[in-house]
Amino acid sequence: MPHVRYATAAAPARGGEHRNEDYVVAGPSWVALFDGASAPPDVPSGCVHDVRWLVRALATGVAARMDGGEPLADVLAGAIADVMARHAGTCDLSNPDSPSATAALARLRGDRLDYLVLCDSAIGLRGRDGGVTMLRDDRLDRLPGGRPYSVELVSSLRNRPGGFWVASTCPSAAARALTGTVEAAGLSGVALFTDGVTRLADWYGRAWADLVEGAREPEALIAEVRRLERERGPVSGKRHDDATAAWMSVSAVL
Repeated sequence: MPHVRYATAAAPARGGEHRNEDYVVAGPSWVALFDGASAPPDVPSGCVHDVRWLVRALATGVAARMDGGEPLADVLAGAIADVMARHAGTCDLSNPDSPSATAALARLRGDRLDYLVLCDSAIGLRGRDGGVTMLRDDRLDRLPGGRPYSVELVSSLRNRPGGFWVASTCPSAAARALTGTVEAAGLSGVALFTDGVTRLADWYGRAWADLVEGAREPEALIAEVRRLERERGPVSGKRHDDATAAWMSVSAVL
């Protein structure tokens, strides 16, 4: 059996094709997922690339570093720097509305598990006793004035102190991520989600422990998201979103 299992699905399109702006990459003892965020259509990004290019480029940079033993914040910072170097000659990297992405990384390293969460993706640690610890970066939810946020407010506080942090054109944003290391012996597994899946808990009242357990079958979890979106509709924001879930079994590799 594989140690890592994941699934990702684009949001159902209305009147045309929608391409998935989530991306997930994994190795035998690590997994990383990204959720891309484009500027609104009427806001210039200063970049000739779309967010799908960004998440794939970030994933490539992270994958190249995950086995090197660097702290995960350094792994992500190096990947951001690599991406910046790839398009500095064609794009305005000073534009605050450049394509950006959330990130969630988990890596087994000997008897330890390292984790990183940046922006509104999430990680769930499942203990051998069945208990669940959720790791979430909620700074995007705590911007001044409350939702709905204006485009101007989000632009002014992206990758700024007192605002929120994303993977885009600022390698130091990685140092602002939620990071840590825990003993792997106490865990049965780790689940990673983009916010297209965490709406099961945020919108529809699914218990976090059930969500984490459900990540063992990520395709079924995403199917449940789509069913509830159709039956109940959105609570806030867009009706559908790209959805990604991953599960890494810890006990299987210790």
